[in-house]
Order: sequence, then C-alpha cells, then structure tokens
Amino acid sequence: MGQDTASTPFTIVADGSITTPKGFRAGGLHCGLKKTTRHDLGAIVCEVPATAAGVYTTNVFQAAPLQVTRESIAAEGLLQAVLVNSGNANACTGEQGDADAYEMRARFAEAIGVPADHVAVASTGVIGENLKMDKVRSGIDALPSQLDGGQAGADGFCQAILTTDLVQKMVCVELELDGQTVTVAGAAKGSGMIHPNMATMLGFVTTDAKIGSEALQTLLRQATDLTFNMITVDGDTSTNDMLVAMASGLVDHTELTPAHEGWAAFAAALRYVCEVLAKAIARDGEGATKLVEVQVHGAVSDDSAAAIAKTVIGSSLVKSAVFGADANWGRIIAAVGRAGQPVNPATVDIRLGDIVTLAQSRPVAFDEDAALEYLKGDTVVIVVELHNGEGSATAWGCDLTYDYVRINAAYRT
Repeated sequence: MGQDTASTPFTIVADGSITTPKGFRAGGLHCGLKKTTRHDLGAIVCEVPATAAGVYTTNVFQAAPLQVTRESIAAEGLLQAVLVNSGNANACTGEQGDADAYEMRARFAEAIGVPADHVAVASTGVIGENLKMDKVRSGIDALPSQLDGGQAGADGFCQAILTTDLVQKMVCVELELDGQTVTVAGAAKGSGMIHPNMATMLGFVTTDAKIGSEALQTLLRQATDLTFNMITVDGDTSTNDMLVAMASGLVDHTELTPAHEGWAAFAAALRYVCEVLAKAIARDGEGATKLVEVQVHGAVSDDSAAAIAKTVIGSSLVKSAVFGADANWGRIIAAVGRAGQPVNPATVDIRLGDIVTLAQSRPVAFDEDAALEYLKGDTVVIVVELHNGEGSATAWGCDLTYDYVRINAAYRT
C-alpha cells in the first residue's frame, strides 16, 4: 500500500531537495556526452565524510561504475561525493571502461580534495560505447564551480542524470529525532528498461541523520524491496542500476540503531522517499500516459503477493488494456494465474478502482461507461483480493503505448 502521510511521523518539505539535508551541495553541467545541450555530468558532494550504503542491479552484466562504487563504499563505509554522467552507460566496455570509471573517481576526488575511495561513480545511457574521456575530464575540472547548496544545485544535478526522462524526480521530508529536525531527501532518474530487482534507474538519498553504515544498509535494502523493486515499465533489468544513500550525521542526535525510539520513524521516512521516487519513475515510463498501481491482498504471504502484483503490473496485455481504457479483467486474472503462486481459482475478486468486475472468480455486471471513464484517468488502481491468506503487496508500473516502441526503436540514433 502507498504511504499515508497523514498518519506518519514525518512531514513533506514542499520546496526541499537533495541539498536540503545539512552538509550537501550539488550541481551539473553539459560536457558534451549528449547530443543535446542538456546537462550530462553532475555530482552530489558532502562537506564531511558521510556514512554510505548502496544497492545495485541484479543483471549479471554490471557496468564499470558499479564496481568502482562498491569498492568505494566497502573501503570504509563512507562517501563524500557521487559523480554521475548521462548519455553513456560505460557498460560492456571491457578494460577500457573499467579504467575510465576509475579515472573519473580519481580525477573528481582530486578536484574536490577528498580521498579517491570517498567518491562513488554512476553512469547511464547507451550501452557498449566508450566514454569520450576528453569531454569527461573537462567537465570534471569545471564541475566544482557549479556545486551549490540550494535549489539551483539540486536542479542542475537532477537535469544531469536524465536520459529519456521527461521530468526531474525529487522528494524531501523531515522528522524529529531526540528533539532535533532530521531531513531525508532523494533524487532519481529512470523511465525505460525498468523492472523489479532494480532497473535502468539511478537513485540518490541524502540525509543529515546520524547512523552507521551497516544500519543504513539494512534500512536501504528494506526500503528498496518495498519500493524500487516493486516497479516495472517494460520487463527489462538494466546493467547500470544503482541506489546510493549518504548520511552526513550533522544533526546532533543519538546515533540511530534498532534500539533507538526513532528507528521506525526514520525507516518510514526513508521508505516514503524511495516510494515517491519509484512511483515517479513508473509514471514517467517511456511513452506512458498513466501510472498503474496493482494491490494484491489475501495471498498466502507477502512474498507471494509481491510476485503476483509484479506479474500483473508487468503483463503487456494488462498494460495495453489500460492504455486503451479497456476494462478487460480477463487479462488481469490470467496474469494472476500464471504468477506461479498459490491461488484458489474459486475465490478471486478484482476491482478497477471501486468498480467490481469479478467476485469469487465470477463475472459481475458493471457499468462499462463508468469503467471507461475511470481507465481514462492518469492513475489506475487494480485491486486483486485472493481470500487465501494474510499476505499483501503493492506494485507500480505504467501503460504500454505506441510511443514506447517509437522511443526505443530509435534510442541510439
């Protein structure tokens, strides 16, 4: 289910960004990797070594920057910067790609005066092409002057990480820990090659909370499993997915551990930030016109419900029906039945929003015109009640449109 902010221990900061937590600056510029003049190189920098955590794509072909970032975080569990380029994924580029990623890390570390293993690197864009390192080097040298602790810096960074995205994706919340205000913020990119277990998405979380690396890693993994790993656009898992969190620890509160009374509140805030970004990615799916949410209840377990929800949200037939505003519940129940999970074929209910189309696995007469109008909206919620247990899960995706084919047929050109 989506987070109900009315009952949460945090509040949304409407004008907040990744630079709102204490200690962070960001920025971006155009160095020439993209054919357009949009920014294609950006960075987030912390004024102190920040506790760090990361999760990565499950694709066996992992881009060179992922290895560099893994090594940086593994060294001390600390980061002071993350450097990101768009327009080129630096994936499947062999030894040269590895060398380029390490050079990016070393050059930016020198430019901002921090140890090399305090810098993470991320890339997104076309697979199988070597980076134009002359342009990257010039961009890295110019980037420190673009870093800013306000909205301009955050906007510059968010533009720098976009590929086929149509909109920037940012969110910021705050909560109270030990009487002090703590901020959690995030930014992300992604609109295609999106599938559970990470996808062609990059996500970045900043916070000024005081928390250890292992504790942050635990919470980041938990949040990812319930958010980023529950979205799909097209069933493809990319080579470059990465979600990195940095905690400056600049708010004076007792360090967060599971024993801290604010542990659950911070976990909820982190999950909310990840959920907002994940849904924004799904809504911005290539060619998409609708955000689709699939809720599954009454499964034998939460894991089973998640598998069913992801199968439904990933079905090309379901996605196409939503695009055409066709209340074809047969597509939905077919996806439920092929998810490979325990389902009683005699007890399934299906709703499109509040419109019941199936009850106890039998068709229900419903107002087709009302269903048509509902499906024409920009958000469609599909609810599947299995009546087979206590498990629940929610997944997010988008409709499948003509433009998705057009965009991906000419992605390189």
